[in-house]
Amino acid sequence: MKKPHIFLITLVLVLISFESFSQVISESAKRKFTVGADVFTDIWIFSKEEPFMDESFELRTIQQGATGFMQYNMQIGKKELVSFAIGLGIRNHNMYSNSLIEDIKDDTIKFVSIPSDVEYRKAKINLTYIDLPVEIKLRWKNGLKIVPGFKVGYLIDSKQKYKGDRFDEQIMVKETTKTIRQLQKWSYGATFRIGYKFVSLYGYYQFSDIFEKGSGPAMAPFSVGLTITPF
Repeated sequence: MKKPHIFLITLVLVLISFESFSQVISESAKRKFTVGADVFTDIWIFSKEEPFMDESFELRTIQQGATGFMQYNMQIGKKELVSFAIGLGIRNHNMYSNSLIEDIKDDTIKFVSIPSDVEYRKAKINLTYIDLPVEIKLRWKNGLKIVPGFKVGYLIDSKQKYKGDRFDEQIMVKETTKTIRQLQKWSYGATFRIGYKFVSLYGYYQFSDIFEKGSGPAMAPFSVGLTITPF
């Protein structure tokens, strides 16, 4: 994982760049289009279920993810306060844990914890979705905005990544296994943003589980982070 101070410096530089870029965009374009990114950590909601995982299954505290999106805004009524937005986005989730899927080709998922005497740097599942977000935007002239919404996503990529020693010998390996077929193709959930000008607090609560029912544990992400919208 990147050092915290490097991440903070990068975030500050991105914010400054976005603010400078937004100043050259006309106010008319800003009202009609929104381009932005969500940077968040996932709180994975799940219960340990047999036979899908053992009692020693644990998740890392920080589960970084990101979304990039573009929306078209349609004004509701004569006042500029309220608008309806629809668009497209691409969303990426990571789930870091102390476990690996035992047999990714099996009909059901089984998370097996990495033995305590095995050294490893990374064990995660990565999910990428194409999103269709819809939102109602309340924006005031002083820069305050409140944005409730909903989005539906379609899974376009999935993989399991591991970097560490092999279980049976002390040889560092880096392995990627693509396409976890027990995953649900569709996801859906509610979003909420509240912010000032180009920075907002962001939340996403996914109603759907990531695995097909009966093929894996009931798991879904609750994302919390920041949204940056240069315009």
